[in-house]
Amino acid sequence: MASAVIAAIVLTILLPDEVRLGPTWLLPAIEGLLLVVVIAGDPGRINRRSRALRAISVALVFVLAFGTLWATGQLIDDLIHGGPETNSASALLEAGSVVWASIILAFALLYWELDGGGAAGRANRTAGALDLAFPQQLNPHIGSPNWRPRFIDYLYLGFTNATAFSPTDVMPLAPWAKITMAVESVISLAILGLVIARAVNVFT
Repeated sequence: MASAVIAAIVLTILLPDEVRLGPTWLLPAIEGLLLVVVIAGDPGRINRRSRALRAISVALVFVLAFGTLWATGQLIDDLIHGGPETNSASALLEAGSVVWASIILAFALLYWELDGGGAAGRANRTAGALDLAFPQQLNPHIGSPNWRPRFIDYLYLGFTNATAFSPTDVMPLAPWAKITMAVESVISLAILGLVIARAVNVFT
């Protein structure tokens, strides 16, 4: 999770100035500070059941998601109305790739933080009904007896939902999961469709 947050911070820095929220240092500084607090409060595996720590972790994920959604909205606006980065195919593809990768990381972190009460809730098995149903949960015979999703599983969910625009192997059961996956699919479809169409237009 920490590696994913660091990667998301790096992607925030790589965003073009035209689509980034605030100055280059603002969001990375906030995100870095929140990450340090989370790691200091629960080093190693995130399994401490602390309301304050969970609130900070949720705030970190939502800051990341908000920054990504802002960049997505700005890029879509520039694609529709024209912007500096849309006049060069290479610059446009670079900006689109950074935004798309940021979307995958941000939504993977959202799934990871919200599913089953978060990492600590899953580690302590305090969750009730499933929010996201993984194959190993639907069919215990294909997973280990004590299997539970790790961050890589949520990262894979974020990637497949952003490429297939629909559930693949993980089924959303809770309303928030269905809405979140639908939003990610729509955003990813808009980014990929508009960026590719505009890039082809610039090339030709």
